[in-house]
Amino acid sequence: MARIENVLYTGKTHTSGGREGASRSSDGRLDIQLSSPGTNGKGTNPEQLFAAGWSACFIGAMGLAARELKVTLPASASVDAEVDLGTGEGGYLLRARLNVSLPGVARDVAQALIDTAHRTCPYSKATRGNIDVELALV
Repeated sequence: MARIENVLYTGKTHTSGGREGASRSSDGRLDIQLSSPGTNGKGTNPEQLFAAGWSACFIGAMGLAARELKVTLPASASVDAEVDLGTGEGGYLLRARLNVSLPGVARDVAQALIDTAHRTCPYSKATRGNIDVELALV
């Protein structure tokens, strides 16, 4: 297992009440209500938060890959992340799909950006071998 040698940032949150509670970051920039998926609750849920974080990180990783490959990542690059919560052997499980849009980028170059980002993105590394992940260039 790779170990962190230099901490760049530590996100800190306090959550109470679980899926029907609230979460607030130590700096106050995040202050949200939580609710279970599929309910009429007012808040978001952990799966949506995970999808948002992973997709943002993935776009950043594609930006690094673009610089490495000496191509321009389009400003309109986007990732539609879908995180499924389900059950299977061993109880509750996650599954994810990242649908990547890179308008104006040649398909082979776009695929290289996606592949490189998936190798380097910390969220991709954290999930590798732990959950089913599908990547698609759309």
